[in-house]
Amino acid sequence: MMSFKTALGLLLLAMVAMVAESSWGNGKGNSYSFDLSKMSDLRKLYNSKVFKAERMTRPLEGMTFQVGKLSHSGVRVTLEDDTKWLIHKGDGYGISSQTVVVAARHMSNNWKIVETKNFRGSKTVSDFVKAGGTDYKLLFDNCHDAADRMMDG
Repeated sequence: MMSFKTALGLLLLAMVAMVAESSWGNGKGNSYSFDLSKMSDLRKLYNSKVFKAERMTRPLEGMTFQVGKLSHSGVRVTLEDDTKWLIHKGDGYGISSQTVVVAARHMSNNWKIVETKNFRGSKTVSDFVKAGGTDYKLLFDNCHDAADRMMDG
């Protein structure tokens, strides 16, 4: 029997383990399609151990360059099975949480690695999602803040 905490975590992950076919975070009725829809697949992803995490940045939507905080941040994680997932946060990105998990194959080539850390399986995907937080605030809880918390050991 699944505990309430586990069920709640899986529900949260079900709402954040998604990919948007349109651009992320424009707040204009994004169309969401899910890479994972089976509860067992979501549970497996939620509990998967993270072995490598790469803090990454890319230019903001509509820009061709990035300068410091005028960029978007996220963390690409590599799991034991070598699958890669991007965990990032933005205004309007998710349904119940603004921190979302996206299959890394959906990433553009504009993303650049800023920092790499070996977690040796000491954290799970759910730890990264929780560190990202549910709410987005431009000045005090944005994508850069979320990525910083995710990369903390």
